[in-house]
Amino acid sequence: MAKSRFVAWLLLAAFVASAQGVHPVSGRKFAQVMGPGGADWLVRPERIQEEEPDRALDAIGIEAGSTVADVGAGVGYFTWRMAQRVGPKGVVYGQDIQVYMLDQLQKNVGERGFANVKTVLGSVYDPKLPKDTLDLVLMVDVYHEFSEPQKMLRGIREALKPGGRVVLLEYRGEDPDVPIRPEHKMTVKQVRTELEPEGFRFDKAIEILPWQHILIFRK
Repeated sequence: MAKSRFVAWLLLAAFVASAQGVHPVSGRKFAQVMGPGGADWLVRPERIQEEEPDRALDAIGIEAGSTVADVGAGVGYFTWRMAQRVGPKGVVYGQDIQVYMLDQLQKNVGERGFANVKTVLGSVYDPKLPKDTLDLVLMVDVYHEFSEPQKMLRGIREALKPGGRVVLLEYRGEDPDVPIRPEHKMTVKQVRTELEPEGFRFDKAIEILPWQHILIFRK
């Protein structure tokens, strides 16, 4: 009986924390989701210098012929770069929860001639990716916006093949000089605290980018 009450208390605490926009394990406050008004910001020219996307993907390593997903893909800034790397025998799932973003993603990858991208309309609870399919899931400056991060991570874990990787790019919360609002930054400790209980093993942190962590986990 005592154990049942304790489990019920944990579930209630998790529900209340989620409703208040706070992670029930780390206590981190969730950031707001970027809406369609931010679409142009996602393709700003300065992003090349600020985030060095190609250098990041070089460090992560994406094999030709692999099946990968860009979760929270927005207008496809990383999606089309991943599509080039996996090649015509690979597949990229460009996933987002906003129809407008996916429409822009389709337009952007089409203009670049990529036919190996599949769009996926997810929800805040479920990425809606095919199970046991993915070699890698990439989340660029998006995980901190999840309002249901535990449920999303469970869906991502189900979509990964055994040993598959999940990679987060997040602005460094440890560095007050990174010019991003605090709720849009994360520390390595925060990320590990939230991902490891969901069945992900921390592999490594790569610290080569001007402002962001590259954090790699395995299923």
